[in-house]
Amino acid sequence: MDKLFSSIRSFALEEDGAQVIEYALIIAVVSIALVVALRGITNGNFSTFIARVNNCLTTTTCA
Repeated sequence: MDKLFSSIRSFALEEDGAQVIEYALIIAVVSIALVVALRGITNGNFSTFIARVNNCLTTTTCA
């Protein structure tokens, strides 16, 4: 039983998990900002832009 409480205590005191969550939140915010910016740049043709990117990534020709 002491081993269980010791494990829980060490997990609660560990800060690595908090850093991972912080990085995940930063990535989420940057991703949302990128999507919003790309929607503005593409003048509402975001799906066409994504299709072109997909085409460039999956084929050897990029137009």
